[in-house]
Amino acid sequence: MAAKLKKGDKVVVLAGKDKGKEGTISSVDPKAGKAVVEGINMAIRHTRQSQTSQGGRLPKAMPIDLSNLAYLDANGKPTRVGFKTEGDKKVRYAKTTGDVIDA
Repeated sequence: MAAKLKKGDKVVVLAGKDKGKEGTISSVDPKAGKAVVEGINMAIRHTRQSQTSQGGRLPKAMPIDLSNLAYLDANGKPTRVGFKTEGDKKVRYAKTTGDVIDA
């Protein structure tokens, strides 16, 4: 199945403790159906000190389910993503406005 949300997309969280927060997708795991969004779903990781890093309690963004994310269109409103063919190319588009996301 083609990815409706990709790395670099601006998204808003629909459910969970970070509901309503916005961020940019930094990585996507299509097999698990999860994505890591910068600054969202933060957890504290306890790391040991090494020669290169200080160690201690470091915040880390954890994966969030793709179903709890919505794409932000050009107007800054959450929208669903669909697919259509333009010429011979398959493109993503915002369902609310009909605008093509990646030309």
